[in-house]
Amino acid sequence: METESLKIRIDELIKIINKANYEYYTLDNPSITDQEYDSYMDELIKIETNHPSLVRSDSPTLRVGGEVISDFKKVTHEVPMMSLGDIFNSDEIIEFDERVRKVVKNPEYVCELKIDGLSVSLLYKNGKLVRGATRGDGITGEDITHNVKTIKNIPLSLPDDIDIEVRGEIYMPKASFLKLNEERRKKGEKEFANPRNAAAGSVRQLDSRISANRNLSTFMYHIPEPDKYDLKTQYESLEFMKELTFTVNPNITKVDNLKDLLSYIEHWKEFRETLPYEIDGIVIKVNNYTDQRKLGVTAKVPKWAIAYKFPAQEVLTRLNHIEFCVGRTGKITPRADLDPVRLQGSVVRSATLNNQDFIREKNIMIGDIVSIRKAGDVIPEVVEAKFDRRDGREVPFKMIENCPICGTKLVKKDDEVAYFCPNTSCDARNIEGLIHFSSRDAMNIEGFGERIVEDFYNMGYLKNIGDYYKLYEHKEELMELEGFGEKSISKLLDNIENSKKNSLERLIFGLGIKHVGKKTAKILSEYYKNIDELIKATIDDLASIKDIGGCIAESVKNYFSQEKNKDLINKLKDYKLNMKYIGKSKNINELFKDKTFVLTGGLSTLTRDEAKELIESLGGKNASSVSKKTDVVIVGENPGSKYDDALKLGITIWNEEEFLESSRR
Repeated sequence: METESLKIRIDELIKIINKANYEYYTLDNPSITDQEYDSYMDELIKIETNHPSLVRSDSPTLRVGGEVISDFKKVTHEVPMMSLGDIFNSDEIIEFDERVRKVVKNPEYVCELKIDGLSVSLLYKNGKLVRGATRGDGITGEDITHNVKTIKNIPLSLPDDIDIEVRGEIYMPKASFLKLNEERRKKGEKEFANPRNAAAGSVRQLDSRISANRNLSTFMYHIPEPDKYDLKTQYESLEFMKELTFTVNPNITKVDNLKDLLSYIEHWKEFRETLPYEIDGIVIKVNNYTDQRKLGVTAKVPKWAIAYKFPAQEVLTRLNHIEFCVGRTGKITPRADLDPVRLQGSVVRSATLNNQDFIREKNIMIGDIVSIRKAGDVIPEVVEAKFDRRDGREVPFKMIENCPICGTKLVKKDDEVAYFCPNTSCDARNIEGLIHFSSRDAMNIEGFGERIVEDFYNMGYLKNIGDYYKLYEHKEELMELEGFGEKSISKLLDNIENSKKNSLERLIFGLGIKHVGKKTAKILSEYYKNIDELIKATIDDLASIKDIGGCIAESVKNYFSQEKNKDLINKLKDYKLNMKYIGKSKNINELFKDKTFVLTGGLSTLTRDEAKELIESLGGKNASSVSKKTDVVIVGENPGSKYDDALKLGITIWNEEEFLESSRR
């Protein structure tokens, strides 16, 4: 009898808590206090702890996380998750409307905010959440159910016992993003570039407790099979999802003319910053499902919907001062010190000015009102000075003559734009070099953010690359530092130890040899196989390698000719670092073997780096520009001039689907 009464009480508590979650996270209208909520949750946890056999699969206690998986299982979408075509100006909106009107008389559109997050599919059986999955390539995604369950505005059970799939966007609110980056800053961890990246990184955690702490949220916007529920329009689907307790964005509207459509877009262009989450455009959908079927789809995108992407946002602020930063190679980069201004979800206080030629060409002065934007929506950069805002107090730019850190006189080669600090012992150069060595693309020693490297440098623990592998000698001292402890220091030391197994190209890139980037490091490693053979190579030997010119060859030879660098390599050998090329075994594909590929436009299923790695793994080579030597140009969304060049030269062109299909042969 006690078991039955406990079951009844569990049902009551879950009903109360689910209602409270819906009111708080979806309606933003709570009917109980936080204290009451905590009391109900504590009671439920206590019952479940004492009676684990009574835990329901849809218990809200699952939202705290705790499930850890070993890897992400693949999921096949029964109805493909298609991407949308992108447009960027009012002319293209008008063209879209004209195309629709050729097929549909008097169309009605639903306009929705384009949430800057990642797509998710939620599958329910008998009203219970059974699976959450990423979009993946549209056909195959990854199972992220363990993390989806921790998102508080995703219902674990529906008010109706129905089978349904709904789709939407997982995002990270601006406030959560700022809080997360502040926490990562304090820990010396690398900050996320934007809320979208933070959300994507959060749902791809094997440990659901991490996702649970990230305060993610969702908006649902699509039902793949609306006919099953007798839904006739997109707007009806949105209302139906609300009835099922899903969160639907409140800023959705219906329009039946071009004027109102353009007005909606202009409104959110102006007021996007007022939203508590990031948007990067507007999605326009033909409302009626019958009309959608008439319009049909292409191989990749529906003809009845389009995504209008906002132009890169610019804001105005004052340039108070120009500072000079010293990079790991000694390169001097001017940076604008700005009045703090909010730009695309973060407060910007500084922005790059590239080099002195850039400043002079743009006629930028200290004291100017300047416009800034985020290049690629990530890195703040100064666009231009507003000459009409000048009042005569502005001060012309003057390039410094000495290093701002060590005072050494700067040098500039005739064939280079930038100035350099030639002092290899310059503190700024050393710190930047140490940060570069531990970075993700180099030795990938997790945990060594800029702040920790700088602190360890100033304390004397890290003075050169080899010191990473001596830190274990100072374990007891490091554990006593504020903000650290045995667990965190042990993890750092474990990450250092694991880095010893890296393939040779990571080490070469991490050494910071001038002109040797990630790609060049890999070419050298593949060619010479081990560090000793590379060190013995002459300038002529190096220059004879494809894609290694005389400038790179001279730089590499110069680096390994210096005694201090030879000593460093010998020390790293003593520390048991791998000095051989491991790499990935190539699965040679005749469609790719020894052919040169150029990528242009955005791919929906792979990042640019992933696409390049795939090409190389199949025996192909990547190039940055189109020439007569190019064999294939791979064209994604919104291709640039490389596509036109390929047409002119008669070069083979693959779309993304053809690229992926060829890679599987």
